[in-house]
Amino acid sequence: MNYKLSLLAFLFSFTLSAQITNPEVDDLVNRTLKAFDVPGIAVAIVKDGKVVLAKGYGVKSIATQQKVDANTLFGIASNSKAFTSGALAILVDEGKIKWDDKVAKYLPDFKMYDDYVTREFTIRDLLTHRSGLGLGAGDLMIWPDGSDFKAQDIIHNLRYLKPVSGFRTKYDYDNLLYIVAGEIVHIVSGKTWAEFVEERIMKPLEMSNSVASVKRLKDTTNVITPHVPVDGKLKTIKRYENQLFDGAAGIYSSVNDLSRWVILQLKNGKYGDNKPLFSEKEHNEMWQLQTIIPAKTRPPYNTHFSGYGLGWFLSDVKGYKQVSHTGGLEGNVTQTTLIPELGLGIIVLTNQQSGAAFSAITNTIKDSYLGIKSEDYVTIYSTRMKDSEASADKVTDEVWATVAKNKKDKLKTDFSKITGTYKDNWFGEITITEKKGKVYFASKRSPQLAGEVFFYKDGNYVVKWNNAFFHADAHLLFKYDESGKVLNLKMLPISELTDFSYDFQDLDFSKE
Repeated sequence: MNYKLSLLAFLFSFTLSAQITNPEVDDLVNRTLKAFDVPGIAVAIVKDGKVVLAKGYGVKSIATQQKVDANTLFGIASNSKAFTSGALAILVDEGKIKWDDKVAKYLPDFKMYDDYVTREFTIRDLLTHRSGLGLGAGDLMIWPDGSDFKAQDIIHNLRYLKPVSGFRTKYDYDNLLYIVAGEIVHIVSGKTWAEFVEERIMKPLEMSNSVASVKRLKDTTNVITPHVPVDGKLKTIKRYENQLFDGAAGIYSSVNDLSRWVILQLKNGKYGDNKPLFSEKEHNEMWQLQTIIPAKTRPPYNTHFSGYGLGWFLSDVKGYKQVSHTGGLEGNVTQTTLIPELGLGIIVLTNQQSGAAFSAITNTIKDSYLGIKSEDYVTIYSTRMKDSEASADKVTDEVWATVAKNKKDKLKTDFSKITGTYKDNWFGEITITEKKGKVYFASKRSPQLAGEVFFYKDGNYVVKWNNAFFHADAHLLFKYDESGKVLNLKMLPISELTDFSYDFQDLDFSKE
């Protein structure tokens, strides 16, 4: 074989397998900040039980311009779900519960739409997104912030949510059942979910700056502000504060603290001097495939399986098992990725809501440790995001152009037909009222869901929420009887990019 070709092949192979350096991460994150208009990001890399990088980039808030550091607290959102499964694993180890105990044993008011499902529903089922409910079903009880629903309301109202698939047959992500899981922790331990997580997980791991609920923050000087793009410009918004959501998405933590959590995971539930937080048996249980998610086998990772365990997404990448999760609140998205066989953990926290940003960073770092040539994910995802937004804007622009034309043409509309009070079994009452020629939508139990209503087409009105950062304006679809009287009202999001937690499609209002 030609010596020069052999040398080139060797050097090429060495280049592909070289692990990313900290200066290269700096460059990657700084490019990401600019490309996706993210004010602040924190990144940590754990390798073989050691933190090789923990660093903040950019600013906590565009208003204050204070710098992000490795101790800056971010809402980790649904990365909290693994803490809920960890809390339950501790209780399993203590013999206080079993994964396959029936939920109704601990919560007698727990009831799903189908009686058989109610009887068979287990603690394991709470964590695996296979309930039969649709994507984000019932999330309007917790999203957006500010509703007055309580945990007992969630548990009671599950009975009104109609399934879209058979029990344990299909993956559909949910949040409400993690709230129920948090209540199991509360009932069994005698402590709130937040108290239990802080005392039994965060304290032993010395996650000293972290809290299990934003309401439990004593010092807010080093906490991010969420940011949302509105009309092409970033806007700061209030942090989500509803403690009801804690078991699904409540934790605030930093890359320094979360590195301890990642090391625990990579050591099969052990920390410090190999003390077990939970047993290796239950740790393995959390990382076993429970619910299948269809996988697409394609480069660069050639993933053959994908699914969900207990609080974790599971898949294979280049022949290695990957354990991961993402999290999202308004103006704040995060990602945790583990490749146990490589002793690798990657944490990316951001204070803007572009998931493409954390994906670009995670995948670039991951590729370097997998020894594969990395794509320019920043450019790829930025282009993909812009194309997706352009496609969605085309749909929403058409709707609002039609509304504007109706107004310009002074189209006469009898709003009295639709005004009144409407009620949904699980969401409660909303009102549609007319004042001085304008029509308004208002929710009784979720005050932020309020906005002006406009005529779009026959039987189809649209509501523009007062808070533009929702990006969730919706169709109001009225059904009439032969006399023109409204029978019921249903809703659908206008944009295909509306967050799934605005589950308008699950509402079915009758007129009071």
